[in-house]
Amino acid sequence: MSIQEVTSSKGITAWLVEDYSVPLVAIRFVFDGGATQDPAGKEGLANLMSGLFDEGAGNLDSEAFQIKLDDVGAELSFEAARDGTYGSMRMLAEQRDAAFDLLRLAVTEPRFDQAPIDRIRAQVLSGIIANELDPDTLAQRKWLEALYGTHPYARPEEGTRQSIATITPDDLIAFHRANVARDGLHVAVVGAIDAETLKKKLDMVFGGLPQHQALAPVADVDPKLNQQLEVNYHQPQTSLQLAYPGVKRSAPDFFAAVLMNEILGGTAFTSRLFDEVREKRGLAYSASSDLVDHQHANALAITTATRADRAAETLAVVREVVKRMAQEGPTEAELAATKKYLIGAYAINNLNSSGAIAATLLELQLDQLGIDYMQRRAALINAVTLDQVKAAANKLLSAEPAIMIVGPKHGEAKKE
Repeated sequence: MSIQEVTSSKGITAWLVEDYSVPLVAIRFVFDGGATQDPAGKEGLANLMSGLFDEGAGNLDSEAFQIKLDDVGAELSFEAARDGTYGSMRMLAEQRDAAFDLLRLAVTEPRFDQAPIDRIRAQVLSGIIANELDPDTLAQRKWLEALYGTHPYARPEEGTRQSIATITPDDLIAFHRANVARDGLHVAVVGAIDAETLKKKLDMVFGGLPQHQALAPVADVDPKLNQQLEVNYHQPQTSLQLAYPGVKRSAPDFFAAVLMNEILGGTAFTSRLFDEVREKRGLAYSASSDLVDHQHANALAITTATRADRAAETLAVVREVVKRMAQEGPTEAELAATKKYLIGAYAINNLNSSGAIAATLLELQLDQLGIDYMQRRAALINAVTLDQVKAAANKLLSAEPAIMIVGPKHGEAKKE
């Protein structure tokens, strides 16, 4: 797969993979910022804005815009994440001129009319109300508050009943002006389009945006470990979450940590957690670990769920598996098998469609890994030694974790 770096006359850069096997073009892009930029008291602003990009733009109201989108057969979506506002479009190559023009309108001239605002706000509110009845969602909010305190990562991305009620068209316009600008833009394109044509489309779609974002600074934060949070609900299962220190994507021992995590609980059916918790004891359907990598925080998270009366046993097994990994590390055989898996599964997991390729290219840009990363990746993984993986295990897993237990207390219902 050949990846080209394309820079337009206005300085907008994209990574492009030309592919004419099907007559489609997929574009995915992100503006830095995201939900961390929601002002205090206006939580959910980025999320609400992302739901309004295709609800009218330029001289097209909501209905007219949607009709035009259907006419050209394009799929358009936006999403606000913690650290960025994402957009994507999938279009027929023969309709790309009209599709890109609609994308230009959505990104540069969203209308934020009151009727669509009220409708999308009502949809968000219904989700918030439903979540207030969901124990796992409520517990997750408490978990994030326990880990991150007053940091923006602790706030609900969809906002609260109170915060979304206060959001006005002027708030949306100001947020759009501050966040949707060229210096915070990253773009990936895959499909039936050549570099010269793409350069023109980049200028056409994004060239009218302001040059500079006006983002509020967001501090780095270390999750607060060495605490136990019990959220008591009357339900048949108990969910367990544990948080350990993480590792930055740019850290020298990143791949050592990745390999260690895969052996611990990253790969279903072959990990130590899966083997000890499910296969040997039948305590849970799954048990997994994951390296959580945000722009301003990192962690290693372990999750599982079990029968309420076996929660203490399951937690003890998980902690014993972690302790053994921290003290002894993996075996040479485990490391060799995991290297082979991580190298071989990359294309299947990340490059199996034009949209997946575009998403992967975008993440590589955000992580500043370089356009030749895919060519270098196997060598980077193979270069990791057993001693380096053992060191990563000891470094990340020796800390006393944060633990959250969600379920009935001693098998009985209790409201917190």
